[in-house]
Amino acid sequence: MEGAEPAAPAVAAPRSDLPVRVASAVVMLGIAGFALSQDGLVLKGFIALVGFGVFAEYVALAARIAPDPARMATAVLTGALYIGWAALALIVMPQVLLVAVLGLVICTDTGAYFTGRALGGPKIAPSISPSKTWAGLAGGMAAAALWTSLFILFAGYMLSAMSPTGPSLAEAFRTTRLGMAALAGAGLAVAAQAGDFYESWLKRRAGVKDSGRLIPGHGGLFDRVDGLLPVAIIAGTAWAAGGGAGA
Repeated sequence: MEGAEPAAPAVAAPRSDLPVRVASAVVMLGIAGFALSQDGLVLKGFIALVGFGVFAEYVALAARIAPDPARMATAVLTGALYIGWAALALIVMPQVLLVAVLGLVICTDTGAYFTGRALGGPKIAPSISPSKTWAGLAGGMAAAALWTSLFILFAGYMLSAMSPTGPSLAEAFRTTRLGMAALAGAGLAVAAQAGDFYESWLKRRAGVKDSGRLIPGHGGLFDRVDGLLPVAIIAGTAWAAGGGAGA
């Protein structure tokens, strides 16, 4: 009709980044799985290389934040201690503990991501990380608790296989403390989320969305292992304090 305003162009719905994230995650898991299968120097070198890459991204963030050389030096030393401690813990811990730690962090991230997207709800700290919700945290804790319990139960089952009577699931249930394992898993999930928030806080102060662009859909290395760092420090230090280093 004459005089009618032209119709506004249709706005395309935003595309989900889930396929890209999943594809990148598969590649990352493949690389990490290969390093784990090689063990020894290959695994240690891989961890050290990733740690160096994370530290480089941390320094790049710090350079955007620190107002003077003195504070930059302090930030670099803090990052070297934080990231170096985590990398060293991952290098020296036994492979079975390394698998447990990696699985816990993956389960935490996965549980938090899908639960948060499905349920939404109140944000934990929107000024730091707008996407993190209390529901997501609860989902991550539940997933980590389940992973830790199943991992401990499986370890108990494998140990029972060395007894004269052979493997026994009932014996595994009897000898493992599944409740303590679940609580430990949930607690470590909180530590993983704290590591995530710490990196998000750094990025907010630096005025960037990602720590890097190395991994499509995930950003940089620091973006991907932010939750792993505190969990590695806690698990590795607890293992060493329990006499594991001398084993």
